[in-house]
Amino acid sequence: MSLGGKVAFVAGGTSGINLEIARALAEQGAKVAVLSRSEDKVKAAVAELERLGPGAAGFAGDVRDFAAMQAALRDFTAGADGRLDAVFANAGVLFMGPHEQIERAQKDLLVDVNVRGVLHTFDAAFPHLKRTPGGHAVAMCSTSAEYGAPEHAVYSATKFFVRGLTEALEIEWRRHDVQVSAIYVAYVQTAMVFDAKVKPASIERLGVKVTPQQVAEVVWRAVHGNRSHWRVGMDARLFNLATRLLGARMASVSAWLMRS
Repeated sequence: MSLGGKVAFVAGGTSGINLEIARALAEQGAKVAVLSRSEDKVKAAVAELERLGPGAAGFAGDVRDFAAMQAALRDFTAGADGRLDAVFANAGVLFMGPHEQIERAQKDLLVDVNVRGVLHTFDAAFPHLKRTPGGHAVAMCSTSAEYGAPEHAVYSATKFFVRGLTEALEIEWRRHDVQVSAIYVAYVQTAMVFDAKVKPASIERLGVKVTPQQVAEVVWRAVHGNRSHWRVGMDARLFNLATRLLGARMASVSAWLMRS
């Protein structure tokens, strides 16, 4: 399956998983736009994507600013005959450690980026998705949205929001021919995990197995598919199975994972 002639927007698409997704979409023939707060990173990403695909655009903006997101989506689609085949909401931050040791500013940032950022991206993209046949809206979720994850409490809660939002909109937006999906994954080999100042015991127990390329491959399938839940790697599938089988007893598994 090719994405030739398709148009995709990646919020936060200049590094890590986001850039790998943008690369994969460009290599499959899509015109891709990326958005990041860093103008230098945006320019570098656009230069690379232009070498890989039929065209690229970049916007320096903050997912926490709804007006900025609206402007970026409006300007990008205006240069693509009004089309928007796919939007990917993956701007995110991660702070790990005991809840009482996470700073107030960090907790606020987790909510602002991981919750409002996804909401702003989807809401800004919706008018363009609904006028494009077969549009897809995809957000990055986490295995921490299967059962509340200790030492990830606020981060986990933000991912429960993403899960609830995507599940509800997948139903609501069917009438507009827009498929809404979420990507569930455990630890990914990115700087956000490797460079974290606090690393819970679960990182050592589970390992950091999934590559950004593996995530990008699943996202590529999601923008061609018609289901709301996509899980990357064996750990993500096992977390889902364990939660469904164990229910509240999953707390004991989570406690074991966090035991150093």
